[in-house]
Formats: sequence, structure tokens, C-alpha cells
Amino acid sequence: MAITTSGAVSAKLSSTATAPAKPNTTPSADKANKGEMDQQAFLKLFTTQLQNQNPLEPVKNEAFVAQLAQFSQLEATTKMADSLSTMAAAMKSDKLMTGASLIGKKVASPTGTAELVDGANVRGTLALDKGASAVNLDVFDVNGSKVFSQALGRQAPGDVDVVWSGYNSKGERMPPGRYNVVATVDSFGTVTKVPISTPSAVRSVSFNAANNELMLELTDGSSVGLSKVQRIDN
Repeated sequence: MAITTSGAVSAKLSSTATAPAKPNTTPSADKANKGEMDQQAFLKLFTTQLQNQNPLEPVKNEAFVAQLAQFSQLEATTKMADSLSTMAAAMKSDKLMTGASLIGKKVASPTGTAELVDGANVRGTLALDKGASAVNLDVFDVNGSKVFSQALGRQAPGDVDVVWSGYNSKGERMPPGRYNVVATVDSFGTVTKVPISTPSAVRSVSFNAANNELMLELTDGSSVGLSKVQRIDN
């Protein structure tokens, strides 16, 4: 049996093509406008062909099975798309639950500021992929004034641990608060400003659908993606 389009079907399709178009904003209409066919449209066309086949030239078995296979493939693709959407929603929930366990913990953020507390030092990490011929550490207060500077000398490639004792260049203990720690890196003639990854507590978490990434809101007011976090402490 082979599905053939008889004159009756051709007449129906022709009359449909010449009929005035009516505005339709349904999903099926949107797919039709884009040249796509959903399950209902495919099944309707399939049954119409069966109803209007030529009785003298009935549908061949091979063509009938082929069209059934096409319909089955379309149905399987639709179910797969629904399953992927459900899986994506579940993964989003799992990421949020994972992020909730980070609230209150300290993470090393390369975009935030460092917090100085009484009786403690400020520690951070400087990432040097190619090493440096010279590194200079600068500490700025919330007003942007430089309060401390230290030359760290030549550094090999890799992570460099830096420590600020909390004293300014005059040897005076600075008050507790937020400070910005930046390294000026001379990488064999190329001078760049490299942020120091300093620990800051996680205040809340959110999900960025555009990047499909969990975002951590820190107590210093900054926000960092979980993929950029280099270290997590209690």
C-alpha cells in the first residue's frame, strides 16, 4: 500500500491555499508559519490522505509503514524535548540546593573586596599563569586611597599566596572594614593589574538562566559565578 494524493485531496489543498488567511496565534499556527509540522498536523494530513486515496490504486504497504515510522519518530522527538525540559528544570533545582549549602561559608572571589577584622590578617591568592618578573601588592581603602604597598619580587607561574597584616605604610593598624587588594604584575615587560582572590562570606544564591550558572551573592556586595570560585572555607 502506498499513500497517494488523489484529485480530491489536491482540490482540498488548493482551496485551502487560496482561502483568505485568518490570524491565528496558537502554537500550531506558529509552527505552520515557520514551515514546521507538529503531531496533530502530521496526523491530520496522514488521515486525510488515507480517506482520499484512490481505491483503484490503494496505498502500498511500504509507503504506509514509512509514514507510520515518520509519525513515530516525530512523537519520539516531541517526548524527548519534553524530557529534556523536565531534566533542565530538575538540574536548576539541584544547583540551587547545592548553592544553599554555601550560604554563610567563605569563598575566594576575584571580583570582591577583602574584609579586615580585629586581630586578623587579610589573606588572598594571586593567579599567575605565566609567572612575573616583578609583582607589587597595593591595598586601597573604600575611598580609593592607597594605604599600603609591598614589593613581592619575581614570582614563578602558579598561585601565589599573599598576606596583608592590616597595617598601613606608616606602621599603623587600619580600622576593620572592606579593603581592595590589587597586584601590579610585570610579566616580562607587560604590566597588568591583577585582582587578588580574597575570601568573602556567601549571603545568598541565585540562578542565572542566561549562563546556566549558579551565582553567589557575597557580603561585600559583589556577585561571582560558582565556576570562578577557587576556594571554599567555613
